[in-house]
Amino acid sequence: MTPGTTEARGAEACDLLIEAGWVVPVEPHGVVLEDHAVAVRDGAILALLPVAEARARFVAGETVSRPDGVLIPGLVNAHVHNPMTLLRGVADDLPLMEWLQGHIWPLEAQLIAPDFVADGITLAIAEMLRGGTTCCNENYFFPDVQAATYQRHGFRARVGLPIIDFPSAWARTDDEYFDRATEVHDQWRGDRLVATAFAPHAPYTVSDASFERIRMLSDQLDIPVHCHVHETAHEVAESQQEHGQRPLARLDRLGLVNDRLIAVHMTQLTDAEIALCAQRGVSVVHCPESNLKLASGFCRAADLQRAGVNLAIGTDGAASNNDLDMFGETRTAALLAKAVANDASALDAASALRAATLGGAKALGFEHLVGSIEPGKQADLACIDLAQIETQPLHHVVSQLVYATGRPQVTDVWIAGKPKLRERALVDMDAAALVANARQWQARIAATGY
Repeated sequence: MTPGTTEARGAEACDLLIEAGWVVPVEPHGVVLEDHAVAVRDGAILALLPVAEARARFVAGETVSRPDGVLIPGLVNAHVHNPMTLLRGVADDLPLMEWLQGHIWPLEAQLIAPDFVADGITLAIAEMLRGGTTCCNENYFFPDVQAATYQRHGFRARVGLPIIDFPSAWARTDDEYFDRATEVHDQWRGDRLVATAFAPHAPYTVSDASFERIRMLSDQLDIPVHCHVHETAHEVAESQQEHGQRPLARLDRLGLVNDRLIAVHMTQLTDAEIALCAQRGVSVVHCPESNLKLASGFCRAADLQRAGVNLAIGTDGAASNNDLDMFGETRTAALLAKAVANDASALDAASALRAATLGGAKALGFEHLVGSIEPGKQADLACIDLAQIETQPLHHVVSQLVYATGRPQVTDVWIAGKPKLRERALVDMDAAALVANARQWQARIAATGY
């Protein structure tokens, strides 16, 4: 052993050491650690400790120093339709059903195919990485293509297995939807980055028989159910007329209101329904900007949080938002919660950031992997530069993250310890090629006449 070896110095080897002016681990709640570092080995977080101690303890293959940066868990976008990034701005300023039935569904009938799905997701991945997002909960057709695209780009995702009561380019019959769903699940079982969930579109587009089948398979396969629920007052009224029950009550009758349910939107809730969600362990994904844009209603985010319901945040698709900006979405969620609750203390900054990270991870069943900066978890991390004019002076780190930070301040992103964004530059993705491909899709979509 020579004096210069790691063993002689008594230091541990790690692959990556990230030094930051601040670390917000999210767990414990609301904590901000100054001048701390995260050591990473084999894609996992090895230690979180003061910079001076880290330098003494570790010999790193690479050290990244960001003295003006804050390191946070990668943001978790808990509800997306990422192929629809190619439809950004196509049918704006319309109510939900007119937007969906009169424009989006007819257009998708012409476009949905493997190349549309792969190209839309690739564009979305680049946008999400540039905004500090490292994980998403996908809900669209061709889940086999989705999964392969996310894995190819090293992006963490739970991919929805679509179930809907009408034919699509993906499947023609109920049996085909279920057969293809189980095939995709089996193909991706045990993958390190990609997992699956059942993704019935909504109570108004899925039959009782299909929901019962989903419940049985969800139990057998131990995977979540990702569904739009109580998105609009019209949906609730229609369900009461057709089924004699509100949608959540119908799902409860069918055995789906449990800790596997990822209920998206939930803008129409009674006190009893909030209590039921808390009791059963339902996760609610709040998509405030899409709900605002489509005039769908207001999620009672503060009441859900106070009742103990796990709250996550999602952008929805870029066709109804029109971006995948989780910093913007989290800020809107925090501000809207205050207005809806008529309480300025509702969904405070630390709670909003938690919803955008650990809350999303828990909703997806990934809380053992990501969502907080803790030893043993995957090194899915984002670094944000707080030295910019827009976040000065810096009185409170978490408040600046939620109320003042914008996507251009995200400098670095890692997924499982691998760099995906370095000093604002995408790693292993060609930005010019992405823009060129988006432009050819713009021409193809314009040619449809929608």
